[in-house]
Amino acid sequence: MSKKKLRSDDWFGRSGKDGFIYRSWFKKQGIPQDELQGKPIIGICNTWSELTPCNSHFRELAEFVKRGILEAGGFPVEFPVMSLGESLMKPTTMLYRNQVSVDVEESIRANPLDGVVLLCGCDKTTPALVMGACSVNIPAIVLSGGAMLTGKYKGKSISTSDLWLFSEANRSGKMSDQEMLEAESGMCRSDGHCAVMGTASTMACMVEALGLTLPQNAAIPAPDSARKVIAQLTGREIVQMVKADRKPSDILTRAAFENAIRVNAAIGGSTNFVIHLLAIAGRVGVELNLQDMDTFSKDIPLITNLQPSGKYFMEDLYYAGGLPAVIKELLPTLNQDCITANGKTVNENYKDSPCYDADVISKMEQPFNEVSGIVVLKGNLCEKGAVIKPSAASKHLMHHTGKAVVFETIDDYKERIADPNLEIDENSVMVMKNVGLKGYPGMPEVGNMGLPPKLLEKGITDMIRISDGRMSGTGFGTVVLHVSPEAAIGGNLALVQNGDLITLNVAERILHLHVDDATLAARRKNFVPIDLGYTRGYTKQFLDHVLQPEEGADFDYLKGSSGSDIQRDSH
Repeated sequence: MSKKKLRSDDWFGRSGKDGFIYRSWFKKQGIPQDELQGKPIIGICNTWSELTPCNSHFRELAEFVKRGILEAGGFPVEFPVMSLGESLMKPTTMLYRNQVSVDVEESIRANPLDGVVLLCGCDKTTPALVMGACSVNIPAIVLSGGAMLTGKYKGKSISTSDLWLFSEANRSGKMSDQEMLEAESGMCRSDGHCAVMGTASTMACMVEALGLTLPQNAAIPAPDSARKVIAQLTGREIVQMVKADRKPSDILTRAAFENAIRVNAAIGGSTNFVIHLLAIAGRVGVELNLQDMDTFSKDIPLITNLQPSGKYFMEDLYYAGGLPAVIKELLPTLNQDCITANGKTVNENYKDSPCYDADVISKMEQPFNEVSGIVVLKGNLCEKGAVIKPSAASKHLMHHTGKAVVFETIDDYKERIADPNLEIDENSVMVMKNVGLKGYPGMPEVGNMGLPPKLLEKGITDMIRISDGRMSGTGFGTVVLHVSPEAAIGGNLALVQNGDLITLNVAERILHLHVDDATLAARRKNFVPIDLGYTRGYTKQFLDHVLQPEEGADFDYLKGSSGSDIQRDSH
């Protein structure tokens, strides 16, 4: 080990009463004296939980990380933090992302850790752990849990994106409840997160594109033995990172964020990428804004043929060459000199990465789809921005004007959407209010509203839908999301009325409400914010301090880094 003083020496290298307490209570776990002398103490931040099914295999995965740490001369210590299970938690995991980031930050800073492995998989666990680690800024590396195997139903491959199709088919009477049950039983066939390019896989790709992981981390399926191998190699690497003092701030440069935006465009990543990347940038002090999401993705075509924008699945991506093959194809457009977790540049890591299936990963000059990336919309309906994922939208709706059909809340939507007397047709624009960060609270994934059954029965499969909420990365449709300012704080979205004309023009980046300023000002006089009734606890704190989506939806007091120093000693 290098002669550089270890952070953990401030605990275990002390003499007298303090050293006695730190070492003695640590030794009660059966740890010999020499394990506490001159070895880096490596934390394994584990989001294992039986309430987070995507991460249910993390106990085993952590054991392989430990092997690698021990082999490299470090000493591993595993610790838990709050885990966010996308499929079970109410009202939405986004409500708790910032809380988990605080849990991670304070757990790392308060304990004798020289480096940390972030073990994450399900959607919010990845950004939450990265945000927390960035705020402490000691050497850190990410290990994703990997996607589950592709589901099977009636001889066909399925995964989470098909859930939205099944739901609409069931609501229109084309798929029975028994058939839904059969599909449900075949969907999740193994450990791991969603098998499509949903938010979890997007987050795994994001951290690899940023340089926070070893190459190939993003796409190895959870049950593939290669996932255990990379876990062990990750354990080895974090010890080397401590030796080199390679921290998140060394890796997460402005250039690295630009790379991640371009990679996200090429893979058809989730719109949730926008909020999480902005939040991470805020924690490391990198200037990044909403417009950058459009600027750095607009010239990158979609080169991965993956659901929900294509037909293949995450395991197909891995066997076709994984994210390394994608990054190699993108190299001419990337900042190739960015340093990554293993100390090598992006070019060194990926320049020789082969592609084994051109139907899954195409060439830039012959892309799977010319349309890609995240488009940032502006206009009087979204003065601070909104986003749409064009690769998941319908071409005929990319430039469209229609009359608004307004739902004031999610409860209003649920109550009225199946009403056969609802005044709506396929040319209408569905608008949902008060599902933003402060209005719900927590900004749930309800933006891709299900269509009215009477239109599904006519064969209508898509309509323009606008809200201040989010959409699952597994979802699709012509869905405008993250409208800001949100309705609950008086954004113009709150003033939309039934029958108002709305124009969406994706090519021109416009979302326009055809109501003049004077009329909007008159309507604003009658605006009354929703009182959600929260007077205490974490949710009250969330409502008081959460920033809008174009600022990453972080808490106002969490932007920036506090570092690893502890202000007060104990004992």
